[in-house]
Amino acid sequence: MKAKTIQTSEVAQAEARLPRWMMGLSVAGVLGALLYGRVPFAAGFALGAALAILNYFWLHQALEHLFATQRNRLPRRVIAKFAVRYPLAFGAICFFYWTGWLPFTAILAGLFVPVGGVLIEAGIQIGRGWRYSSPA
Repeated sequence: MKAKTIQTSEVAQAEARLPRWMMGLSVAGVLGALLYGRVPFAAGFALGAALAILNYFWLHQALEHLFATQRNRLPRRVIAKFAVRYPLAFGAICFFYWTGWLPFTAILAGLFVPVGGVLIEAGIQIGRGWRYSSPA
């Protein structure tokens, strides 16, 4: 029973760190672009990262409600956020692609911020697993 509690606690801690990794990568990407004098790229990266992080938070909220509820129905607000995630992102990306106001590649790069956050957290988990694993 104790091993399951530890695993659940570790998952909760990793889940709590993930938004911080995403925010950190977003800030680092924007600052890096600004240091190189690429203001439009920085703005596009910030937009893509914001869309991706918002998508992550709305998906996370929907899944939390889904697993926590004892009823068969989710709140309408949660369903609306879940349903509007991709149309919102697609609409914003298409708008900036067609108008050319922000670099399309910068927006796409920003959309990968959650992937970077997951990779950082995975590296941490692998390192901890090696450090605390018992010899065979």
